[in-house]
Amino acid sequence: MDKKMFFVYNPRAGKAQIRSNLLDIIDIFVKAGYEVTVYPTQAAGDAIEAVKTRREGYDIVACSGGDGTLDEVVAGMMQCEEKLPIGYVPAGSTNDFANSLGIPRSMKKAANIVVNGENFLCDIGSFNDESFVYIAAFGIFTSVSYETKQDVKNILGHTAYLIEGVKSLSTIKSYHLKVNYDDVCLEDDFLFGMITNSNSVGGFKGITGKNVELNDGLFEVMLIRKPINPLELNNIVTALVDKKNHSDAIHYFKTSHITIESETPLAWTLDGEFGGEHRKAVIENRKEALEIRVPK
Repeated sequence: MDKKMFFVYNPRAGKAQIRSNLLDIIDIFVKAGYEVTVYPTQAAGDAIEAVKTRREGYDIVACSGGDGTLDEVVAGMMQCEEKLPIGYVPAGSTNDFANSLGIPRSMKKAANIVVNGENFLCDIGSFNDESFVYIAAFGIFTSVSYETKQDVKNILGHTAYLIEGVKSLSTIKSYHLKVNYDDVCLEDDFLFGMITNSNSVGGFKGITGKNVELNDGLFEVMLIRKPINPLELNNIVTALVDKKNHSDAIHYFKTSHITIESETPLAWTLDGEFGGEHRKAVIENRKEALEIRVPK
């Protein structure tokens, strides 16, 4: 075998389905001529360190898990001088980014794409000193992903996000923010915001807008202003559910660079994982920063 693969996987992602597919996945890799080094993650942050400290000589880094696992592998790779192609076998609850890339839910089919697909130069997000793959978000619903226990996600899937989100509707909190992008400056009270590079978020397709390209150097941004009355709140919800409707409280735009400043520390989520609290977030699009293996 003259090719080497470093394979990182999260044993608990999704319904822990990789346990029944692991041997088949490795078999597909080996039959394609790869010598495979396997690394099961044990805790948050493991994949970052594993990718950063891997020995030299690998041709590709593959991973299996949810979007959070992919996020860690990408974060580790972005800190490396030699940036190898990344293969992804999705095994999470939502797999938003895999869907955007056209990677199938079937783990065996996804594994075949890792060894037989083609490389796609993909944009990667920069958030202060960190990296993210497809979404940086704040406000209502954003804590749902990382506050929902893994076992609950495994059982309920997309429903887990909705259930936990509805629980928080009775205590909607807004944040006074200054938002700067291109030559535009917004200052208002916002209850939600997301900066994305994906066709879907939380399993909901089309919520990020139309004509989404993953390698155009631009983010799709949605900011939702605090509603001034129950009618406007209803209009916001209607506009989100039925994308044909419009609400003046929702700002949609594309940009490659955005700065968001808050009077108080603002909690962020990056690719569904807690991204810390920040008074200032500088978010940039790193155009075509990494190669990801996708279907031909």
